[in-house]
Amino acid sequence: MAEANYSGKTLRAALESEKPLQMVGAINAYSALLAERCGFRALYLSGAGVANASWGLPDLGMTTLGDVVEDVRRITAATKLPLLVDADTGWGHALMIGRTVRELTRAGAAGMHIEDQLPAKRCGHRPGKALVSTERMVERIKAAVDSRSDESFVVMARTDAVAVEGLEAAIERSCRYREAGADLLFPEALTELSQYRLFADRVGLPLLANMTEFGLTPLYSVSELASAGVAVVLYPLSAFRAMNAAALKVYRAIRQEGTQASVLDFMQTRAELYDILNYHQFEQILDESLEKEEPS
Repeated sequence: MAEANYSGKTLRAALESEKPLQMVGAINAYSALLAERCGFRALYLSGAGVANASWGLPDLGMTTLGDVVEDVRRITAATKLPLLVDADTGWGHALMIGRTVRELTRAGAAGMHIEDQLPAKRCGHRPGKALVSTERMVERIKAAVDSRSDESFVVMARTDAVAVEGLEAAIERSCRYREAGADLLFPEALTELSQYRLFADRVGLPLLANMTEFGLTPLYSVSELASAGVAVVLYPLSAFRAMNAAALKVYRAIRQEGTQASVLDFMQTRAELYDILNYHQFEQILDESLEKEEPS
């Protein structure tokens, strides 16, 4: 088992060593191991991922800090890769946001992002989003920054203002977020590369670009986003969507055909599973332990 990572230093180091940093979403500990095996240097826990995968709920602000922290603990116990966590709107007022930072840090997260939607938030690529005032969001960021026990813990500001108030207003908000102490900026639901360039030039914070599928943002390549000044390229639920499609195909085949024989190609083999889990190493330790036990 990997030791939990209690510092944002690893995330900051990853940002320096890979430009832009490719960050993939992991819905659980095993997904994190798969991403680590593929060579990624940072992981992400999506609020939608927690709601959808762990609770079978839509991403509409119905999960709690405790729900997220539990998934964080499981992931950080399995991998040493730094984990950025979606903290939605912080789950409350300034005091609660402070608790959010402390609990996520204690659980091993390397950082979090907090957004400027109302507490009854929506998916960033859906209509009907509503924002708190710039002043209220500034308070959220300051509460997060001031509550850090580890100065390297990353506090990222997410803004949904482009879709609600327009590009200029979103840039003005983001400049205030930078002044409040945000380390990075996550402008959600952008539709053109030129918009990323404007944020990079005028706000002056490292940018995260959300390459979520089937949303409002085109699926730009890493090189395209690098040319627009992006520091982090996020793929929040790509593997989860693929898992779901494969699982549905397998379930349907078993139900309709009475056997899984036709869908074995969609499955990971037992040997591959054991390899990812280091199963045989654990088994060897167990065998050695049993050999030392005296017969009763």
